[in-house]
Amino acid sequence: MSTNLLSTNDAVGFGGVVQEYLWNWENQALHVVYETLGKGSPLLLLPAFSSVSTRLEMGELARLLAPHFQVVAVDWPGFGESSRPSLNYRPEIYQRFLEDFVKAVFNTPITVVAAGHAASYVLQLAVKQPAVFSRIVLLAPTWRGPLPTMGANQQIAGMVRGLVRSPIVGQILYKLNTLPSFLDFMYRRHVFTDVAKLTPSFIEKKWQTTQQPGARFASAAFVTGNLDAVREQSDFLALVESLSVPLMIVIGESSPLKSREEMDALAALPGISSVIIPGSLGLHEEYPTDVLAAIQDFLFS
Repeated sequence: MSTNLLSTNDAVGFGGVVQEYLWNWENQALHVVYETLGKGSPLLLLPAFSSVSTRLEMGELARLLAPHFQVVAVDWPGFGESSRPSLNYRPEIYQRFLEDFVKAVFNTPITVVAAGHAASYVLQLAVKQPAVFSRIVLLAPTWRGPLPTMGANQQIAGMVRGLVRSPIVGQILYKLNTLPSFLDFMYRRHVFTDVAKLTPSFIEKKWQTTQQPGARFASAAFVTGNLDAVREQSDFLALVESLSVPLMIVIGESSPLKSREEMDALAALPGISSVIIPGSLGLHEEYPTDVLAAIQDFLFS
């Protein structure tokens, strides 16, 4: 495993130093892209899993944090500018990746700010290795993929995942579910609250993210629940109750009903700092200034 610098011609970032982490999973080399901005104590930014997942969604938040921290934002394997091979994407891959990446890139306990589905992976590592993180901030944390949230059982979800992974039918299904019009619909329904921000240029960039070679494999795993690191809400809450690291959660006041109920249950646990700000599941990208204002006392305490 190693890290290398990428030239600005090879990667599109948010103004930081773009690097590549060479990571091996079951004898297959994956190129993982990450970006570093600022100086100070280390802070890791983890984007949410989604069909449009990319470290760039954390870009403005990274710039706001950079005067105070050395900020590192990463593209998860299978997403963003990282390698997207046709793996059987599942929790074990991301559990091992996060553990290896933190160990390779940092040599001191770090602050981590994680969005959406990244929450479970951060919590699992924090319980397993309490010395890794000094503080944890979870932004609109979720633990269950879209299809299971809609009520699909594991058998149906598995069938859908298999279809999307198939060579011809899968490519067609994936294309239909990543059309700019569909992405715009999903953003309006679950992700952003200010639809004026969903400009044609914004949607175009999101669409381009979904069109990278191999993009459908990790995306299908997320949507169908195959990246759910826990299967029950009780298991998710148990992780939090096992923590010895300070934790704060940020909730979007317009989050989808089921997701909001689960976030509220998390916030109700003793010893958890929580705050409600404008936004929904994409609050870290839509309202980065509000996020910083909400978490800065926690970060600097």
